[in-house]
Amino acid sequence: MRAEKRKKKRKILYTIIALIAVFVLSTGGYAYYLWNKAASTVASIHESIDKSKKREQNVSIDNNDPFSVLIMGVDERKNDKGRADSLIYMTVNAKTKTTEMVSIPRDTYTEIVGKGTHDKINHSYAFGGVQMTVDTVENFLDVPVDYFIKVNMESFRDVVDTLGGITVNSTFAFSYDGYSFSKGKISLNGNEALAYTRMRKQDPKGDFGRQNRQRQVIEGIINKGANISSITKFSDMFNVVEKNVKTNLTFDDMWDIQSGYKDARTNVVQHELKGSGTKMNGIYYYKTDESSLSDITAELKQSLDLKS
Repeated sequence: MRAEKRKKKRKILYTIIALIAVFVLSTGGYAYYLWNKAASTVASIHESIDKSKKREQNVSIDNNDPFSVLIMGVDERKNDKGRADSLIYMTVNAKTKTTEMVSIPRDTYTEIVGKGTHDKINHSYAFGGVQMTVDTVENFLDVPVDYFIKVNMESFRDVVDTLGGITVNSTFAFSYDGYSFSKGKISLNGNEALAYTRMRKQDPKGDFGRQNRQRQVIEGIINKGANISSITKFSDMFNVVEKNVKTNLTFDDMWDIQSGYKDARTNVVQHELKGSGTKMNGIYYYKTDESSLSDITAELKQSLDLKS
């Protein structure tokens, strides 16, 4: 009788051990799949750019050096190379735990480096792609661009829908492209998020207001994405990224940034390039105030531990 009870206990124990083993193996397999899928996705979206001439030494993310990223929101459509309608320059400093951001208005009048002309800064992408845009932004702000992330603005819709929607804080009520947005915290699906980031003419702050809404959507995506737990959503996100993103960041870079700089995302300092609109030959341009530009350049250099 006792021997039979011991057998039953052993069977129960073996069953429990087997279940734990299956759970561990399946979890490990899931993690292994995600790791490999993430690595292959990053490899497929990699695009190199020239080393910045405004850097004497290479940035070392391993050593938690401050670094910069240029986020390029490009409206690429069929048979149209598109323009960089959203340019956000960011510095990330692990020691001070701060991220500094400055949005460059798309109509900003500046030298297009490599083209030998002055034009709207967003035309740099149409003229020479990522490299010419990076060179032009470096020349305009007088700071290095260490990394870039190019995102097709159309992908906002797919990303937001994959995440199941995001939440933003609208500063005023407005309607655009058939959608109505109330003031305060609102939830957006993919189509609504795209419309929310595109409205400009009704905004009291013009292009600056549009840029602020773009940043809200980006932050909403980051915050919601940090809580993804479904393998299906991960797979869908990887597919969206492969189709709509290019960057010179490697998988190891991203891993090091996530682990070594995560506190910098909690303290975001936003700068605004002051200036005024003007018309030349009937075309609208935004001319930045030299004093404002100089002050922002100095603060960005300080954030990057560079000499002014």
